Amino acid sequence: MRLSTKSRYGLRALFDMAYHAGTLPAQIKDISRRQNISPRYLEQIFQDLKRGGLLKSRRGPQGGYFLSRKPNEINVQQIIMAAEGEMALVDCVKSGKGCKKQCEFDNECVTQKIWMEASKRLNDYLSSVTLKDLCDDAKAMGMEKELDHRFMYFI
Repeated sequence: MRLSTKSRYGLRALFDMAYHAGTLPAQIKDISRRQNISPRYLEQIFQDLKRGGLLKSRRGPQGGYFLSRKPNEINVQQIIMAAEGEMALVDCVKSGKGCKKQCEFDNECVTQKIWMEASKRLNDYLSSVTLKDLCDDAKAMGMEKELDHRFMYFI
């Protein structure tokens, strides 16, 4: 199984928002610059993440995108599902309904059980890791937070 750039970049972008902006709106241009992701591609990814209920947006000079829930309430599996759709290692275990494509071995294949268990374990692990966990890891690694100049006021 290989995840597309859509889910990998989506995870990086949501981590970036959680880490650098917290509950404040983040702008595409800032996320794009920090994560080295095309702003146009990021916009496309964010549309899927909005449809998946993970992001909200606000228009205007103080606007941007923000997380729909707290970082500890959004896990990696939810992000991948919003970006990719259903996730399974092989087609024959999607939704546990047997092969999606016509397969002469459906429900009679000894390896199907292996792929089902492997998919379950992977999904369980991805569900256990939240954006807050990633933020904690980044802090432990010494990653610096970038302060958003839009919300800094000088007297």
